[in-house]
Amino acid sequence: MPIADNALWVIERNLQQPITLVSIAEACGVSRSHLANAFGTATGLSVVRYLRARRLSEAARILADGAPDILAVALEAGYSSHEAFTRAFREQFGRTPESVRDGRSLAGLELTAPLELKTQPQGHLAVPRLCDEGPIRAVGLSQVFTFATTIGIPAQWQRFMAYYEAIPAKLDHIPIGISHAPDDNGQFPYICAVEVSRFGDIPEELARLEIAPRRYAIFEHKGHVSRIYETYTTIWNEALPAQGLRPADAPAIERHNPAFDPGTGEGGLTLWIPLEAAR
Repeated sequence: MPIADNALWVIERNLQQPITLVSIAEACGVSRSHLANAFGTATGLSVVRYLRARRLSEAARILADGAPDILAVALEAGYSSHEAFTRAFREQFGRTPESVRDGRSLAGLELTAPLELKTQPQGHLAVPRLCDEGPIRAVGLSQVFTFATTIGIPAQWQRFMAYYEAIPAKLDHIPIGISHAPDDNGQFPYICAVEVSRFGDIPEELARLEIAPRRYAIFEHKGHVSRIYETYTTIWNEALPAQGLRPADAPAIERHNPAFDPGTGEGGLTLWIPLEAAR
C-alpha cells in the first residue's frame, strides 16, 4: 500500500488521539521527511494541515449537534485551551465555535472530508541506479513553495535564466533543480541552479548552496516535465520502499537530460533522491 494511503489510515484511525507528523511517520515505518514528501506529492497538502482540517471539521460536526462544553470539544480536537481552539477554528472556517453551536448548523462551512488521493502514482518505474556524488556546489534562485503552489516553478525557471550568463565558474551548462525536504506545514525551498566549481561574484539575489557528498538513487522521468510530480509520487510512496531504500533528510536534485528542451518541456530528467548512509 502506498505510504500516503497508510498515513491516511493512521490519521483517520487516531483522529482524536495526540498524534504528530513524527508519530504518523513512525507508524508508517518511514522518516518524517519521507512521509512529508510522500503525502505532499500525492495529495498537495501537508500532513499537519490535513490533520488540523480533519480534526476541526469533526469538531464542527459535534458543535453543530449542540455540544454543551466547548472546552471538552477543544481538548478532544487536540487543543489545550478554549482560546487556542477558537483561534484555529476561526482561521479554518471564519466562524467562532459558539456561532456554530448556537446556530446548530454546518451551513457555509467548508468541511474537510476523509481524503481520496487526487494524484495517483505513475506506475512502474525502472529500478534506480545508485551513485555516490558530491560535494555539489550550486548557485541559483531560491523560492519557497508548497505542494499546492508548484505551478509557480516554471516562472521561477524563467526568472533564473535571466541571471544564468552572469554566474561564473559553471561546471556543466545544463541547469539543475534542487528541492529541500518539506517542513511540517508542507513548505519547501526549491532552487533553480547551476553547478559551479567555486563561488565567485554573483548577483545578490542568488543563493549559494553546498551539498555534502552522499549516495543517491537515480530515477528516470521520461514524460513531459509538467508530470514530474506523478513520478515523485511513485518514488516516495512505492519505489523507495519496494527497493528497501531509506531517503535522507537532504536535498533532492533534478538533472535535465542533454536532450531536454525548455521550450517544450520534453526530453526527460533524472531525479536524484538522497539516501541515508548504510548502517
